[in-house]
Amino acid sequence: SLRMIFSKNTIKDAARLAMARWYNKVEEAGMHSFNIIAATFYGHYDEILNFYNHRSSNAMAESFNAKIKLFRANLRGVADKKFFLFCIAKLYAYPH
Repeated sequence: SLRMIFSKNTIKDAARLAMARWYNKVEEAGMHSFNIIAATFYGHYDEILNFYNHRSSNAMAESFNAKIKLFRANLRGVADKKFFLFCIAKLYAYPH
């Protein structure tokens, strides 16, 4: 039902109401694992609902972060911070 909130609702206020109903269902179910998820959503409520401003997520940032982690792993750590940032900029920056 949580996934349906994001696929059906297109208006931020409607999603807010649907999430509140979802919280109530989770409380009534009494499943500890879902209470933890609900608490996480509750703690980041405003940020999650910002998805409805432009229907965008932080997927691009997460992808870039994964690329940086892979690059760092391939170098077996970072000894020279300035050179590392220079390499990252050369590999992943796009011209403006």
